[in-house]
Amino acid sequence: MSFHDEGYGYDLFGLHPPTVDRALRLAMPLYRHYFAVESNGIENIPTQGAAILVANHGGTLPIDGAMLWTDVMHGTDRYVRLIADRFVPRLPIVSTWFARAGVVSGTHANVRRLLERGELLAVFPEGVTGPAKPFRDRYELQDWRVGHAELAIRYRVPIIPVAIIGAEESWPVLVRLHWKLFGAPYLPIPAAPLPLPVRFRIHYGRPIELHRDHPPTDADDPACLATAAARTRRAVADLVLSGLTARDLS
Repeated sequence: MSFHDEGYGYDLFGLHPPTVDRALRLAMPLYRHYFAVESNGIENIPTQGAAILVANHGGTLPIDGAMLWTDVMHGTDRYVRLIADRFVPRLPIVSTWFARAGVVSGTHANVRRLLERGELLAVFPEGVTGPAKPFRDRYELQDWRVGHAELAIRYRVPIIPVAIIGAEESWPVLVRLHWKLFGAPYLPIPAAPLPLPVRFRIHYGRPIELHRDHPPTDADDPACLATAAARTRRAVADLVLSGLTARDLS
């Protein structure tokens, strides 16, 4: 795994390989036994060079992100940098643990630096609207931000669409309290005290090369970004639908 040591065993964003190894060991029992994750298409992730995983998002807390992180770390020889909302670094204790495991705040400067040095990113374009959806709307994609499309076009990197099936039944939100603690937009109250042991299925689609259809100048054109982001949204929605269909037939 490629690691850019900035001194004392940490990279610029706080990633610490020994902490990554410990986190992976702790996550593997949940990955293998509790959620019994089934992974499909992980060979679509490039073995080297910058790329962006773009996934659906749901559940009270980011269990889907944790299982995606574990799946990529377990199934490839790459670190994956989960891109978090900007309030995450304000969270006490948790923010430090996240940084040590490779989570990065989604500022433009941060993601630019990661892509320029060939890293693998994971982005959830629904942001906080994904986990906030009511259970009746599970697996229906919510607000779809265009930032990932801008990055892919500007820095000429592929997007790999990802569908995560299971998280939205495992730990849905019951109530949202509008208490803005540490900058978070709401305080989620889950429908169950712990995530239910619902089997997860993660599906990786074929790479989408937006940069082949869009010159770099399109990264500054809102209409072009909307079109490009709509394409990734359709790809993720199609993967989600095929994943749900395959699950129902199994």
